[in-house]
Amino acid sequence: MPSLTITRWAAATRWKNIVVLLFFSAILVLGLCIYRDYGVSWDEPVDRANGAVNLKYVAERLTPQLIRQNAAYAAIPSLADYPDNDHGVAFELPMAVLGVLFAHGDSAAYYHLRHLLIFGFFWASCWSLYGLARQYFGSWLWALLAVGILVLSPRFFAEAFFNGKDIVFMACFTVAMHTLVRLLVRPTLGRVVLHALATALAIDMRVPGLLLVWFTIGMLGWQWLARPSRQLVWLSLLYVLFTAGGVVVGWPFLWEAPLTNFWWSYQHLSHYPWGGLSLYFGQLITSHVPWHYLPVWIIITTPLPYLLAALVGIAISIRRFLQQRLTLTNFANQLNLLVVSWFVGPLLLVIILHSTFYDGWRHLYFIYPALVLLAVQGIRWLTYVARRPQPARYLALGVLLLSLAETVHTAIRMVQMHPFQQVYFSFLPPQTVERFFERDYWGLSYYQGLQWLINNHLDNAPISVSAPVFTPIVANSLLLPATEQARFEIHRDPQKGRYFITNYRWHPQTYADSLGQEIYTIRAEGIKILSIFDREATSNSKAP
Repeated sequence: MPSLTITRWAAATRWKNIVVLLFFSAILVLGLCIYRDYGVSWDEPVDRANGAVNLKYVAERLTPQLIRQNAAYAAIPSLADYPDNDHGVAFELPMAVLGVLFAHGDSAAYYHLRHLLIFGFFWASCWSLYGLARQYFGSWLWALLAVGILVLSPRFFAEAFFNGKDIVFMACFTVAMHTLVRLLVRPTLGRVVLHALATALAIDMRVPGLLLVWFTIGMLGWQWLARPSRQLVWLSLLYVLFTAGGVVVGWPFLWEAPLTNFWWSYQHLSHYPWGGLSLYFGQLITSHVPWHYLPVWIIITTPLPYLLAALVGIAISIRRFLQQRLTLTNFANQLNLLVVSWFVGPLLLVIILHSTFYDGWRHLYFIYPALVLLAVQGIRWLTYVARRPQPARYLALGVLLLSLAETVHTAIRMVQMHPFQQVYFSFLPPQTVERFFERDYWGLSYYQGLQWLINNHLDNAPISVSAPVFTPIVANSLLLPATEQARFEIHRDPQKGRYFITNYRWHPQTYADSLGQEIYTIRAEGIKILSIFDREATSNSKAP
């Protein structure tokens, strides 16, 4: 009998490994199939320049003779004179190196490689979320559900191919939270070093990675209170030292004056002086947003079943925490507090500090994996209630079935919206979105607009275009082959050029007929996200 039990367990384990491997392989294959479909976001050329500036700075100190032989050397600004020199480059610096090695000056090759690497970070975050969820729920099936929810989050899925700031930071933060939980399970020197490196990587991406230090010290302190140990004290000190060293090594801006420059970066990025405007409830507002800005954006861009399940999960986690009467030695108690703090803590902190925000809630994307874990917690509780012989089971069962149906609907919507899932709104009708909120603020739809103009001008004649702001046109033209890039005459002045392309950023109203005939439109689930106007066309003429 024991041998039979062991055989069944081994077979079940083998089956589990196959399912998990196939699940993650499917995600990877999907990404490899579609990563070329997305345009270049507004920020990516600036991020690319940031990487080049830092690579020049590093190369000047490591291989000065070699870097000066590069044809682009003189055109790259010095780090000291660069306005964004305080931005973390944990992603941009390696990306700059890979661009030199593999893109060879081909802008399309660079951005395709970049999008593939961003997706690679997202895929790594899926693995870390899986590990976290397995530890949190003690079940690989519930862990796979957590990963499935993350992948079936439309905005996150789309931005996993082009958002090299917020998605990559979310990935680094999730990996670091996973290494933290592993450290709490078994505090060893090796796990301290690994977690310190993961923490340093997150901080070198964005300064809010400092939250990981507070989470780590707090959780190790909790364990010390439960079981006082000199080893925990030493491991905590080593963690801080290794983290500090890793941050300095991975951030060239800190090399000459680590403390001074880090403090400057912290102060500057905490209240970043962004000079743009955001459309919020029909009003163009500055980056000093009202307190409800973040909660509203979270609600309108997160699938409702996930959000409602997360609220249930928060309630269940807090109730269990209180039922344990703050039992220090209960590891489940510690995980509950860590996950709830991960989601709620940063949200409350930035609201209280009146931090700078724009373009939705992307700066807080790193709390989304915590929302996913809490959502699975809520789903588990509803499943438990649905199995019990009591009247509430029918209500719980009904909620679960409705949530499943809505999740399937979300997956279908993602397919229908491709490649514009970044303008997903959970329940708002198109007319409301167009009047009250930003749409394609990343500017990705310009890529499809430029492709349409190319496909409808087969005579190889020059194509004269302009836009409210020329930056996204230039950015997305970089994805085109060099011969097609050369065909475009891109005007800085929006009044010039035959074709006027707009994604309605900062301009939710329709355009006057005097601008020209609207010859091409892109809609994502009925939301108009791009229009092309022909200034030379009459009302009776057809598109070229």
